[in-house]
Amino acid sequence: MSQRIFRTGALLAALLFASQCTKKEEAKPPAPAAAPAATAPAPAAPEKKAADGSQPAIGAPFVRVPLGLDPDLNIPKDNPLTPEKVELGKLLYFDKRLSKDVTISCATCHDPKRGWTDNQPVSAGIHGGMGTRSAPTVINSTYYLLQFWDGRAKSLEEQALGPITNPVEMGMGSHDEMISTLSNIQAYRPLFQKAFGDPNITKEKVAMAIASFERTVLGGNSKFDRYSNGDKTAMNESEIRGRELFFGKANCTRCHVGSNFSDSDFHNLGVGMKKPKPDWGRYDATKEEKDKGAFKTPTVRDITKTAPYMHDGSVATLEEVIELYDRGGEPNKWLSEKVVKLNLTAQEKADLVAFMKALDSSPYPSVEEPKEFPQ
Repeated sequence: MSQRIFRTGALLAALLFASQCTKKEEAKPPAPAAAPAATAPAPAAPEKKAADGSQPAIGAPFVRVPLGLDPDLNIPKDNPLTPEKVELGKLLYFDKRLSKDVTISCATCHDPKRGWTDNQPVSAGIHGGMGTRSAPTVINSTYYLLQFWDGRAKSLEEQALGPITNPVEMGMGSHDEMISTLSNIQAYRPLFQKAFGDPNITKEKVAMAIASFERTVLGGNSKFDRYSNGDKTAMNESEIRGRELFFGKANCTRCHVGSNFSDSDFHNLGVGMKKPKPDWGRYDATKEEKDKGAFKTPTVRDITKTAPYMHDGSVATLEEVIELYDRGGEPNKWLSEKVVKLNLTAQEKADLVAFMKALDSSPYPSVEEPKEFPQ
């Protein structure tokens, strides 16, 4: 994560930076107005906050970042964020012609109307084929250091290409087949020209456009954010008690930390480990024994809209999520040391759920499907 550095002199700044890089992030409520250093090549946007506390994204001032979120959207240097790329990416995100049988788009499994997921335990792809993991939400996915439940993709750009050729998702035989399909849609060429200065369609450009669109799906300005920003009427008594539990006794910030409430790390909670053939999660990507059964920490923001929960969709409600954590997960050889019994009372469990609900965005980051697609 980016660190905020106050420059009071060149030498002091360097010393502070070196010191800061050696410290782990403290488990405390995220600062609503943190302003880390830019990763994009463009100069940092000036802090011009609107009445709702939103501010321009660093390197992409046309994007408004909601109150409570980091304005650094992790924009890659080789894929600067532009309105033209975002608009093209939106079309590609919803276009079912990127699938083999023209029935599945990115939005099929990551539907803006369903929490940017599909509210199913596991997702269905072409010809009714079923996947093995629950579709993670796109909301605030730009803040993750790695993508997918097992972290096998290093960026949103890399992630965008995966489902297109997955045989049980969008089912294209190859990325070349996808490029051929799009190249035969004449109206797409001027849009690629506008976005990239070149009408030629490549898989890299498709990935950069879709990733650019996904990078703008931001959820914040929750009741918690407004409360933390000084509006002490934003949360009720149960939500406030839940907040104290989240950052205190329950210590949920062992993993759910930062402005996106995720450490972008991987942990074994024991979910699914009793199956005859468990999903090994992060281990599939690293082949390291310690990563068996570990999955990425999801954001808690807008979590009320993304049920069912866990990588396999096996936990139906937030109440059941709390029960899982309260009993210290499911015992197994690789259980994360950060998962411990909480011994919460019934009231504390209810308050913790109330707080998580107070992390819903206002407004929710909804996007309408385009009425027309390039022909």
